[in-house]
Amino acid sequence: MEYRPLGRTGVSVSPLCLGAMMFGAFGNPDHDDSIRIIQRALDAGINFVDTADFYSQGESEEIVGKALRGRREHVVLATKFGLPFGEDPNQRGASRRWITTAVENSLRRLGTDWIDLYQVHRLDPGTDFDETLGALSDLVHAGKIRAFGVSNVSGSEIVELQGLAERRGRERVRTNQPIYNLLTRAIEYDVLPTGLRHGMGVLTYSPLAGGWLTGNYRKSAAISAPGSAARRERFAAHYDATSPQNAAKLEAADALGALADEAGIPLIQMALAFIVRHPAVTSAIIGPRTMEHLEGYLAADGVALSDDVLDRIDAIVPPGHSVNVSDNMWHTSTSALDAAARRR
Repeated sequence: MEYRPLGRTGVSVSPLCLGAMMFGAFGNPDHDDSIRIIQRALDAGINFVDTADFYSQGESEEIVGKALRGRREHVVLATKFGLPFGEDPNQRGASRRWITTAVENSLRRLGTDWIDLYQVHRLDPGTDFDETLGALSDLVHAGKIRAFGVSNVSGSEIVELQGLAERRGRERVRTNQPIYNLLTRAIEYDVLPTGLRHGMGVLTYSPLAGGWLTGNYRKSAAISAPGSAARRERFAAHYDATSPQNAAKLEAADALGALADEAGIPLIQMALAFIVRHPAVTSAIIGPRTMEHLEGYLAADGVALSDDVLDRIDAIVPPGHSVNVSDNMWHTSTSALDAAARRR
């Protein structure tokens, strides 16, 4: 597997990053099976693992910690904080108070002395950016984390954060984690080129658009919900067959599936190859729930797309365009970009 620089951190990572969201109650509750999946990914050459304290309320981190015993030094380990961890209103967000507590909890669950990449899961509008940058910079200086990043931020927020860090003498934000797939390409317009200019690593998530790009969503088949019961309940609207937005996604997914068939490669491989070829993308986060899922992802390593295939992809979903704008996840971090905010 070919390795790439993680922005300007000096660290090298695999183009596929193992996402651990589906390990635990949210996806696969079998710890032993989840550990086998993680270790198979490491054996295949993946050296980058991403999780979060929010995933199954800490259970995912515990599973990852057990899987990395004896292999920790050879893995670039990323986790996130910020989404609610329980009912306590102070156990969430990006305040110094919560960051200093959350990092210790993550270190304990992961069974490690340091975190390579500590990410703000969502920017906290109730906390001054400088307080967040200051607390994270102190963690870097203390050796508890090696670098920090953000998730789901806009191009303008990248500029604001980097400018603030320079003015206040803080450590720089080293990475961004946005959604990116064949159906959701809005970050090509601004976020990716801005990150590239600032030397940031980019970890993209949801490469298969929540299952829409597995090859199972075709006009000849009924829309089906994902295998994870928790995911079906949490993201029910994403699979509502009566939704006009989902009808448009089905149209595009079917056309992409037909293109993959003509190209002689599975749609999963085409979807991943498309993401990792972008010069601003460091790694695509894959989120297997089963060993079968993982093997399907691993088969995409080394797949290259011809210019003809790329042109035909652009004809189905144009560059910088998302079939359903709500899939951009802007509302989770940049409320000003939400549809309601744009007209008021």
